Amino acid sequence: MSRMIALAVSAAALLAFAAPALAQTPDRPGLVVTIVIDQFGADLFNQHRADFTGGLKRLSQGLVYANGYQAHAASETCPGHSTVLTGRHPARTGIPANNWFDRETGRSAYCLAVAGNRQAHGDDRADNGPVGPDNMLATSVGDWLKAASPESRVYAVSGKDRGAITLNGRTGDGAWWYSVGHGFTTWVEPGQDAAARLAPVAAVNARIAARLEASAPGWTYSNAQCRALEGEWDIGGQPFRATLPPARFEVDVSPILDEITLEAAIHLIDTQNLGGRGVTDMLGVSLSATDRVGHVFGNQGPEMCDHLGRLDAALGAFLDRLEDVPGGVLVIVTADHGANDFPERQSQRGHAEAQRVDMGLIGRTNAAVREALALEHNPLVSAAGGLVAVGADRKGLAEPLRSQVIAAAVAHLRTEPQVAGAWSGEEIMASPAPAADTRPDELSLLERHRIGFVPGRSADLVVSFDPALTPGAGRPGSYLAGHGTPWDYDRRVPILFWRPGAEGQERYLPIRTVDIAPTLAGVLGLKAPGDLDGRCLDLGLFDVPACAPGR
Repeated sequence: MSRMIALAVSAAALLAFAAPALAQTPDRPGLVVTIVIDQFGADLFNQHRADFTGGLKRLSQGLVYANGYQAHAASETCPGHSTVLTGRHPARTGIPANNWFDRETGRSAYCLAVAGNRQAHGDDRADNGPVGPDNMLATSVGDWLKAASPESRVYAVSGKDRGAITLNGRTGDGAWWYSVGHGFTTWVEPGQDAAARLAPVAAVNARIAARLEASAPGWTYSNAQCRALEGEWDIGGQPFRATLPPARFEVDVSPILDEITLEAAIHLIDTQNLGGRGVTDMLGVSLSATDRVGHVFGNQGPEMCDHLGRLDAALGAFLDRLEDVPGGVLVIVTADHGANDFPERQSQRGHAEAQRVDMGLIGRTNAAVREALALEHNPLVSAAGGLVAVGADRKGLAEPLRSQVIAAAVAHLRTEPQVAGAWSGEEIMASPAPAADTRPDELSLLERHRIGFVPGRSADLVVSFDPALTPGAGRPGSYLAGHGTPWDYDRRVPILFWRPGAEGQERYLPIRTVDIAPTLAGVLGLKAPGDLDGRCLDLGLFDVPACAPGR
């Protein structure tokens, strides 16, 4: 389905809403930079806001929406990134999760997998294998800009493929992400030359490789405030020590990942002359280290404290470069999702209810369904925030057994004390979509799932656990804390707009990441599609026209 549907979003379709060619003007920035900080929830932003002294401090002095939302339930990287520049919820971007269950093959499918493509660095076994934008069913601001102004340039760079590709859009000029041992890489479509695709980042890759080889990279650990957060916990019978420097060091699970991503972003600005050619360009920057550090170490220890200090400094140097862009710059900062700290530390801090989900729940549910329907195999597999009904070959079940399995499973799950809600996919799709003006903090649990549900990709039945519970077993050195829930600690994200010299302003009423795209369309004078889920915001800070009526 992915390539055929995606190709239907053609250049002709983009031109249907194209505006006249975009010349740079005093009230239209030469460069729009969208920064997505992976796992940088509003709670984490507000907790450390007073400590920032570099780039995050400057960005916090712009236009601050402290109560931004990823409105949907499945708070993961791929769906979260897909909302930022499309103006659509995951139900309409086609990206409900990082991975979903392929009912035809009986295997997990990655959100951006494209079987016909190759990894440009030549190792298709690395990272997530061959990828591309084909599974994205929605166009983005970069696509609208390219249709209106073909001479404009649209690029993206990230520590993860799903961070770069989603921000680059379907018709952008290039997206690169960091692959351990290979440097920044990209995908190659049939007939394309890998060396040419990697050429824009070849020089920065060489610099980074030489630097990492010349001296062993490491963390800093001089901050007394961070060191005061050291401690030790028992994680499922295994000791975990939070300390600086951490026992584990890898480039892609450290502050260095964001530092080299920002170096690559500056390299693209310099070599592609972004913002300096009399037209508006776009650059997406997805910073992945906060997510990697949060998963491995949690977000309330010395490791996250130290990482955020270094990210603050690195963003300060990045903003210094942006201030020199001849055509002026507009920066947007947000996150793809938030996160929760690992429950063992939460429990020690007085939240006795903070526990891990008893994953025996799946076994109990399978047993209940087997007994109810006299089955000889386990008919449910975990996938995409829920469960999928399968046969003995692990492939999708046909009707009527499929509906019978789902009904029996939902009935059992609703008796489990850990479960806050369970619905079949049909129940979710039969529920009305929330009104466009529903505040994101007032969406019901079912509505949060409704705006993120993609039939055929989302699970057959969706489960939400009690908000005090953390899904997944804790594994010191691998995975301690996470996200992915429909609760506000995972959904609330900062949304910042910043332009050098603009007067700061705090806005407290909630907005959504889907509001960013129509807002940028207004700033840039682009005609956006008329069916977006987001609304245009009157920024009032950058001498740009107010939103058009009805937007």
